[in-house]
Amino acid sequence: MYRVLVVDDHPLIRAGLIGIINQQENFKVVAEASNGTDACTVAAKGAIDLITMDISMPPGECGLSATRRIHEKIPNVKILVISMHEEHDIIDTALHFGALGYLLKTAPTNTLIEALNTVAKDQFFVDEKIVLTQADFSVIDSNKADAQLYYYNQLSQREQEVLPLMVLNCSNKEIAGRLYISTKTVEAHKSNIMRKLDYPDHGRLVHYAIKNHLVDF
Repeated sequence: MYRVLVVDDHPLIRAGLIGIINQQENFKVVAEASNGTDACTVAAKGAIDLITMDISMPPGECGLSATRRIHEKIPNVKILVISMHEEHDIIDTALHFGALGYLLKTAPTNTLIEALNTVAKDQFFVDEKIVLTQADFSVIDSNKADAQLYYYNQLSQREQEVLPLMVLNCSNKEIAGRLYISTKTVEAHKSNIMRKLDYPDHGRLVHYAIKNHLVDF
């Protein structure tokens, strides 16, 4: 039995996915989340075998960032992206960051089931409407995306959790409550983030986060 985490910011879509997945003999949805940060938190607790991941989940950490963080920390968890985005740069980045599959939200139910079973077997799945070129595979198999995020890689796991909330202008108290840490710890993390990324003002930090698909608005 594969234990599934469903991640999508739309309650109706989550409910639809949960209904379909729970009808399958070998899959059971054990958790759901509406943003990337919560998805990472749930996945870190364990007891998850497979994640269906949305890409755009404003406001907050997007699915690309969450996919990357989860894959780095828990590589055994299988990630199937289910998104409306057909842009190849997003698809390539998702697969480069560790997703095993990419399914469009326009796909029929039987294709979703096929994608779940394929990814669960640790096999690669891409929606039939998506045609990957040699250039796409070059990006997926290269370190180019990681190179763009060199400085982001220097952040600690907790700093990576604070960054999207910081970009969204959440107060120290809000961030502390969300991540169950003290406001003084939040201040320290924010200071470290600005120092490591070398972005002295909030505007430049926002631009960096958007450019590198770390947050949605």
